[in-house]
Amino acid sequence: MEETITPYELPDTENHSFFFVDAEIEPEVEAKLHQHDAWELLYVTHGYGSRVAGDSVQSFSKGDVVLIPPAMVHQWEFAQDSVNSYGRICYLMVAFSDSLLPRCIQQFPELRNRMGQIALPIDALKFGEKSAEAISKTLVKMNDMDELDRLCEMFRLLPTIFGSSDHVSVGSPIRLDRDVRRMQQIATYVMRHYTHTIALDDIASEVGMNRSAFCSYFKRIKGMTFSQFVSQYRLNTACELLRRSQKHVSEICYLVGFNDLPHFVRVFTKTMGMPPLKYRREFQ
Repeated sequence: MEETITPYELPDTENHSFFFVDAEIEPEVEAKLHQHDAWELLYVTHGYGSRVAGDSVQSFSKGDVVLIPPAMVHQWEFAQDSVNSYGRICYLMVAFSDSLLPRCIQQFPELRNRMGQIALPIDALKFGEKSAEAISKTLVKMNDMDELDRLCEMFRLLPTIFGSSDHVSVGSPIRLDRDVRRMQQIATYVMRHYTHTIALDDIASEVGMNRSAFCSYFKRIKGMTFSQFVSQYRLNTACELLRRSQKHVSEICYLVGFNDLPHFVRVFTKTMGMPPLKYRREFQ
């Protein structure tokens, strides 16, 4: 069956112009694949996993600050082993309607002077170190405020979010036709099963195709084989673990679904241009 995309709406928009969320929840409670007519600014304070944003599936980790545009299909899939001592993952999030910024610019000349010429992004953005630090500090400060003080901080936050050049795209909008839904279904399946061997027959059956048709279809849509796609996802996850953890290379090898350490090292070195330990020294 195809993955269901759940539409969400901001609650009580008559009495609130934006919403602040301090989440400390069990991983399985986090929303599945969904979309809403609001900007979502999320700061991961504890946990890691995989994020779907539009046409992209990428790893995320503690400290990431990401902006999701309105109407973009997305999902935060937190790993079960990334919970805190209470069995929960944590993040701070601000969500605000697509109309908030235009209304504020229209009503407040000071904000218009600052942001009137800024083009709003259509891609999901991951902020770089400098911007992420500024945004995360503001979100932490907002956590201890009442709603009126938070509104004042939002006026300071908006120029930082939309005026920053310190970011990279982590997902582009997609038209949800049959192929896109099917590829999202495949990506979600990989996110949930990459730690083990994924048989072609199993993934083909998941999307209602036979093995031969699936291989041809996947290569045509993605420009790579399904095996290459899974290997790429596993290596991206391994890079995240090398950067943010002290786990041994052998442990990471098996955690991301490789069954042979020498093979993992060879594939990693060929793809990343350096062996895992050197990568850790360079980027940790």
